[in-house]
Amino acid sequence: MKPSVANYQAAMLLSAAGDALGYRNQLWEYCESGPQIHKELAELGGLKNIQVMLPDWPVSDDTVLHLGTAEALATGKEKEDLYQELAVRYVEAMKDMEGRKPGPTSILGTSQLRPGEPDGYRIPFNPKAVGCGAAMRSMCIGLRYPRPEQLKELIKVGVESGRMTHNHPTGFLGSLASALFVAYSVQRKPLIEWGSGLLEILPKVLEYVKEVGVDVEENVSAWPYFTEKWTWYLQERGILDGKGAPRFPSDYGPEERDKIYKTFSLDGWAGRSGHDAPMIAYDALLSAGESWEELCSCSMFHGGDSDSTGVIAGCCWGVMYGLSGVPEGNYNQLEYRERAKAAAVKLYELAWGQVQ
Repeated sequence: MKPSVANYQAAMLLSAAGDALGYRNQLWEYCESGPQIHKELAELGGLKNIQVMLPDWPVSDDTVLHLGTAEALATGKEKEDLYQELAVRYVEAMKDMEGRKPGPTSILGTSQLRPGEPDGYRIPFNPKAVGCGAAMRSMCIGLRYPRPEQLKELIKVGVESGRMTHNHPTGFLGSLASALFVAYSVQRKPLIEWGSGLLEILPKVLEYVKEVGVDVEENVSAWPYFTEKWTWYLQERGILDGKGAPRFPSDYGPEERDKIYKTFSLDGWAGRSGHDAPMIAYDALLSAGESWEELCSCSMFHGGDSDSTGVIAGCCWGVMYGLSGVPEGNYNQLEYRERAKAAAVKLYELAWGQVQ
């Protein structure tokens, strides 16, 4: 079934809202206590009382870079031309980082890009590039290539855009996962099947990496962790086969989630890495259902990298549910709101044809 352009716009808007809410101008991204964030949220009058707008609720580096991806895709360019365009946009986006706290790997990676030169979008393999900086900016790739028959393109763009800064499989497979989950949202694929679907396509992604022939040995060596951690997570939830109902702990409030999200992580900072930013977003989508408030509680208001998990979860939720039940103040005066809406329309037209 063809999606609506309104749902594409909701995806881009609620992605940015999820980022801004999880970030709270640095205050909540770096707060290590979900219960403390929920306490402060209550003191603000709750989610329905929050007007997400400047100066108190800016978007972070996540949305600035996600808009870079979206606006590059919106040009309609393909293959090498698209990769060069993405590199240009990422370099440009890094000039808009005052107060937005970009990660060190994104700073390093963009400094190594040489847009316009042959292969100027490639950077050296980086054994430390395991962070979520690629995962947090790639959701819109799933809006551009949403159909099952476009999986090859989604894989190519997911990998190549991701390794422009995060040239390590734990980093760039996060990019692929975020893009894939948004494509699944557009396809109306049952949520329960998303994780197993991701695991199913990972061998195809490795085939692509080998076919391109760049940093193959290093990638093969570092490849297993992402698959192993996602397999573990899906076993924890009882949905490795993509069937049944997810199994959650009996107590799964803010305090319990903080502890459990840490078990997803590479180094104790939940959502900071390429594998677990989409994992926490997915976990939140599974537990929240159609409730925006619950999605925010689980994906944006926790003691980890809350803007990066929120930016992914918000995008998927927006595709599935639109703006239904979302307080208008959460999105109607967002920073870069018009850019997000315009990019959504262009991506929709490239994917589905002219808006009627």
